[in-house]
Amino acid sequence: MSHSKKTFIDLFAGCGGLSLGLEQAGFFPLYVNELNKDALETYLINREEEHPHLRDPKFHSQDIKDCINNKFFRNLKSNLKKEFGSSDVDLVCGGPPCQGFSGIGIRRSYSVDKEQLPSNHLYQDMSYFVHKMQPKIFLFENVEGLLSAKWNKDGIKGEIFKDVLKTFEGLKGYTIKYKLVHAKDYGVPQNRPRILIVGIKSKLFKGLSDQVDAVLGGFLPQIIGDYPHLEEVFSDIIDSKFEYGGETKNYPSDPKNYWQEQIRTTPQGKLLEKNDPMTEQEYSNHNPRTRAKFQAMIDSKGVIPEEFKTKKFAQRLLPKKWGNKGPSITITSLTDDFVHYGQARTPTVRECARMQTFPDWYKFTGKRTTGGIRRAGNPRDNNFEREVPKYTQIGNAVPVKLGKEIGVHFSKIL
Repeated sequence: MSHSKKTFIDLFAGCGGLSLGLEQAGFFPLYVNELNKDALETYLINREEEHPHLRDPKFHSQDIKDCINNKFFRNLKSNLKKEFGSSDVDLVCGGPPCQGFSGIGIRRSYSVDKEQLPSNHLYQDMSYFVHKMQPKIFLFENVEGLLSAKWNKDGIKGEIFKDVLKTFEGLKGYTIKYKLVHAKDYGVPQNRPRILIVGIKSKLFKGLSDQVDAVLGGFLPQIIGDYPHLEEVFSDIIDSKFEYGGETKNYPSDPKNYWQEQIRTTPQGKLLEKNDPMTEQEYSNHNPRTRAKFQAMIDSKGVIPEEFKTKKFAQRLLPKKWGNKGPSITITSLTDDFVHYGQARTPTVRECARMQTFPDWYKFTGKRTTGGIRRAGNPRDNNFEREVPKYTQIGNAVPVKLGKEIGVHFSKIL
């Protein structure tokens, strides 16, 4: 098999949002690593036709620890050379699991120092992977909370990020820059702040040497804005006849705007029209009190009436149109965080996927949702196993549109 595209390896790839964006920008996936079997299956099933080699165990893995040894890298380079004629890689990207740094993860407080959590040291494995493969560019992605996270309650604010940055700065031959970016600045209907660290081979491109800011220094794309309102994102799939606990299996209307046309176009170029099959538009079976609460929130434009208030984290109403500052919300792995602006229910899997700019043809495997310990694990009891249902896969993903804009920019550098 041969190709003429720029190449990448995705570590901690999740369900494939960043990869899909890079592919849309013209990159070719050589190898993928993802620990969770459901997220990995989502990644692979969506690439069976265009990138069938990824199904071969030689070109995918789950536990990154199985990759951090000399034998692995000898085999990987040999396999790449046999399959594609070269073991060179243009880009290595990765977003190690972030539950130890995420503000969302703080809701569940365990008496475990972050230094004791193996998942909080995976950046070291990524750094070693970069060292062994020597890509022209590498990209590290993580949550905003990494910038202020401490190793333990007595630690210094921001010390984890300093350790992460120091680790990547230790890679010889790379110029490093970083930036806190917001997905809304790149055409995504969410705020979604994320810290990005970019390393580029110094011989290839140094950017503006006096700028550590990755955007100002030329390592990341300039802001484009151009985010859609949620009305533009959802209007064509709102089913006036929906039933709680039911599912809409066919598009209730044709696309109503250009954004919807793009999201409804298959890789083969077919535009999905009214009455064509659609997926992942299942509705939660809320109890009568919850339905009444959600309807009251819609009627009051987001205010939760006193009789419905609880001590538990409260939902927010998704706005039909953004305010002057643009998108102010970030989709998470929790299904009940938000309420649809026009129907008394939480968003569907497909609606959440659209907010992450996944096209409608993209399939998600595994359970629809789960909760509690099954989703988060329990480090206090040395339980790091987690289920990753569809909502969680989507909530953890890098928005496809953000990945595409980064890929287009990297292509210009390469």
